[in-house]
Amino acid sequence: MSTPEMVADAIGGPNPIVGFRRKDLLDSLRTVVGEAVRHPKHTTASLRHLARTAVAAARGRGELAPAPKDRRFHDSAWTQNFLYRRLLGIYLAADAELDAWLGGTELSDVDRERARFVLSLALDALSPSNMPLNPSAVKRFIDTGGESAVEGVRHLTDDVRHNGGFPSQVDTEKFALGKNIATTEGSVVFRNEVLELIQYVPRTEQVHARPLVIAPPQINKFYVFDLSPEKSLVRYALEHGVQVFMVSWRNPTAAQRDWELGTYLKALEEAIDAACAITGSPDVNLAGACSGGITSVSLAAYLAGRGKPVIHALTLFVSVFDMAEDKTLLGVFASEETLAAAKRHSHVRGVLDGRELAKVFNLLRPNDLIWTYWVNNYLLGKRPPAFDILFWNNDTTRLPAAFHGQLIDIYRDNSLAHPGEVVVDGTPLDLGKITADAFVMAGTTDHITPWDACYRSSRRLGGEVEFALSSSGHIQSILNPPGNPKSSYFRNPERPESAAEWKAGAEKVAGSWWPRWIEWLGERSGKPVDAPSTVGDEKYAPIEAAPGSYVRA
Repeated sequence: MSTPEMVADAIGGPNPIVGFRRKDLLDSLRTVVGEAVRHPKHTTASLRHLARTAVAAARGRGELAPAPKDRRFHDSAWTQNFLYRRLLGIYLAADAELDAWLGGTELSDVDRERARFVLSLALDALSPSNMPLNPSAVKRFIDTGGESAVEGVRHLTDDVRHNGGFPSQVDTEKFALGKNIATTEGSVVFRNEVLELIQYVPRTEQVHARPLVIAPPQINKFYVFDLSPEKSLVRYALEHGVQVFMVSWRNPTAAQRDWELGTYLKALEEAIDAACAITGSPDVNLAGACSGGITSVSLAAYLAGRGKPVIHALTLFVSVFDMAEDKTLLGVFASEETLAAAKRHSHVRGVLDGRELAKVFNLLRPNDLIWTYWVNNYLLGKRPPAFDILFWNNDTTRLPAAFHGQLIDIYRDNSLAHPGEVVVDGTPLDLGKITADAFVMAGTTDHITPWDACYRSSRRLGGEVEFALSSSGHIQSILNPPGNPKSSYFRNPERPESAAEWKAGAEKVAGSWWPRWIEWLGERSGKPVDAPSTVGDEKYAPIEAAPGSYVRA
C-alpha cells in the first residue's frame, strides 16, 4: 500500500485545462501498430530480444530487478519463490523491451510520449502483482479462510455500481467536515453567489494588521489548506499572528454555466473588500494555489489596471500562468482537436465535472492511484485506507462551462503571458503591472505544474519575487509543515532567466519552507495590533460557523 506521502505526490488538484479522450488513446495505439508494421526489421529484432530475455527469466537467469521504490513487489516471495521470481522476470523483461523498442522507432517526440503512455497503461494492468495469485493475496486468503475473497468481490461490485468501475481510494465514512477535517475555528462572514468568505478566529493575543486572503483552486475545495491541525497551513499562519480569511468557492451547476473569469474576479474583489472593512486594513495579502493562482494573478492585474492597490503582496503555490512550454503528459495530448472537444464537452453539459478529471489523473499515475487500491480492495479484501488527503481529493467540484472554455483558450494561446490579450470588463490584464512582492513556491517532483514552468511564470510578475522549490510533488509541496526530517527546499535570491540557472545557484535548506514563508509574510503584514475579540463586524456579521455551506455541496 502506498504511504500518504507517496499518494500526495501522485495526486494533483486536477488541472482544469486539458485532458485526453478515449479517442486520443486509440489514435496513439493505431500509431504504434502502424510504426510496427512500417518497420518490421526493428519490430522483429525487438521481439526476438524479448523472447530471449523472457526465456532467460523463465529459467531463473534473469538479471532485471524492479525499481527500489516500486512497492508492487515488496513481498519477499517475488524474489524468494521460484515461480514468482520467474513471473516477475518476464514482466520486467517486457517493460524494458518496451522502452528499447520505442527508443529505436522513427516516431516524433510527441507520438513517442503518447505511445509510451498508452503501452505503459496496458503493461501496468498486466503486472503479475494485480493477479489473484499475488503472494500477499494468497497469504491473506489462507489466513482469513477465504473471507478476503468474499469481501473483495463485495468491494468490486460496489465500485462498479457506485464509483464508475474504479477502485475506491478512501474510506469516506471516517471523515466529516468540521469534525475531524477542516476543523479550525472560524465563521462565514460574507457570502455572494460565487463564494463564501471565512474569517478564522485569531490564536494569538496580537495579530498583524494586514490580513491574508487565500484563494484555493476552483476545481477543488478549500480545506486542503486545513486538512488537520498537524498539517493546516491556516492554523500555522494563525499561530504566527496572521489574520486569515479563506475563500470557499460555490460548487456550480449547469445553472451557472455562464460564469467566467470576470465573474470570479469580481466576486473575489468583493471578498477582499469585506476583509479590508472587517480588519480596518486598506489592503490585503493574497495567496492562491494552482488554478486559484491563475485567478489571483488575474485579479492583481485587473485591480492594477484599474488603479485599485488593495493587494499588498502575493503568495502563489504551484501555479503556472506562462504556458509556453507544457511538457507534462497532458500537454502532450493537448492537440487543437482535443482542446476543442473539451470545450464542446463542458458546453453541452454546462459544467466540467471534477470526477471526470479525477479519472484522468488516476490514469496518469495508475500504479499509485488505481492498481494499489485494486490489490488492497479486491485481492486482499480490505477497506480502502482513511487518508485525509484522499478524502479531499475525492471530494471534487465542477467548473462552469464558460470559465472552463476561457481557461482552455488561455492555455492554448498562452494569453495571460502576453499583455492585453485577456480583457475583463474592458480592462486588459498585464502581469507586468503587478508591482506587489510575491512569494512563489513549486515542487521538484510536481507532474501537474512543473517547477520550471512555475519559475518561468514568476518572471512575468513586475514586483520583487522570492522563489522557493520544495522537495515534493504537487500537493505534498504545500502540505509540508515543520517536523518532517525528510523535508528540504531550495533558495536562491538571484533571479536568472532560466530555471536551470536558478537551480544551479540555489542553496538547499533542511526542513520545511513554511517558516521562511511566514517570516516573509510577516514582514509584509503590517504592525502588530490587539487581536479582535470576535470575527466579522456590524456590517459583516457571522453567518454560520466554518467550514460553511458551499463546501458541503
